[in-house]
Amino acid sequence: MSNKPQIFIAGHNGMVGSALFKELSKSQNSLITQERSQLDLTRQSEVEDFFQKNKIDQVYLAAAKVGGILANRDLPAEFIYNNLMIEANVIHAAYKSGVPKLLFLGSSCIYPKHTQQPMSEDALLNGRLEQTNEPYAIAKIAGIKLCESYNRQYGCDYRSVMPTNLYGQNDNFHKNNSHVIPALLRRFHEAKISGKPEVSIWGSGSPKREFLHVDDMAKASIHVMNLKQTDYKRFTEDMLSHINIGSGIDYSIRDLAEIIKNTVGFEGKIIFDTTKPDGAPRKLLNISKAEQLGWSANIELQEGLKQTYAWFLKHENNLRN
Repeated sequence: MSNKPQIFIAGHNGMVGSALFKELSKSQNSLITQERSQLDLTRQSEVEDFFQKNKIDQVYLAAAKVGGILANRDLPAEFIYNNLMIEANVIHAAYKSGVPKLLFLGSSCIYPKHTQQPMSEDALLNGRLEQTNEPYAIAKIAGIKLCESYNRQYGCDYRSVMPTNLYGQNDNFHKNNSHVIPALLRRFHEAKISGKPEVSIWGSGSPKREFLHVDDMAKASIHVMNLKQTDYKRFTEDMLSHINIGSGIDYSIRDLAEIIKNTVGFEGKIIFDTTKPDGAPRKLLNISKAEQLGWSANIELQEGLKQTYAWFLKHENNLRN
């Protein structure tokens, strides 16, 4: 019999889930995965039946409905419903079946739109959220509070990590529903191929964002999951379950666009459409707790973008529109 824990990765085909699968596979862990066609995480009965039939020691809850500003604006009901159902079903089923450890992956959008920068964990619920992704943020806050509540009432060891903006292999490069880095990589690439003289970007270019390569996120998640409970609790307050995960460096969208332009090799102009929304003016996480717990990012943005663009070129023909 192996002493390796039985690990369920919820959302193993997504960007973070696939990176977790790759990283956890290096240690020959016993990994459990389910395709969406096999297990619909929004269906409570299916989730509870799955957990009862499988002996699971750890859950990485990376499954989520995600997207950029446009997708959040146009599909608010889908974002709040799907994310609430997924996290509620998985966390409750994990508790009912006796899963000892669970890690919930949230998002930095949980913090108020106007808050002190860099944003520390205790900024949660201290101001109004950014309106463009409020439904998604509320769902992610609910996930944190589910972990905290099950810890407090039932003595569970359920933890949460709040990643900054992620990018890397297996990202969503959809023309309309992707986040800023994959959206810009694709837009500059297509402009280069078609010989367009310029690329238009939403907003003024002044907002600042922090970015983290998904491989760094996977390693951070595993690091936090495997911390001793006594060590973890020393850096959380009153059963708070979440820890910020980021690079500690932010870039203006204008600077990011220039870096991506150079990465792709586009030689035209960049136009900023100021009639479109900017979103939050700045989003930089305070990552001091993660660093004190022994983790820090390793992949610099320029190198990470080169890797991501190379992956895009390799898989371009198979990507969704």
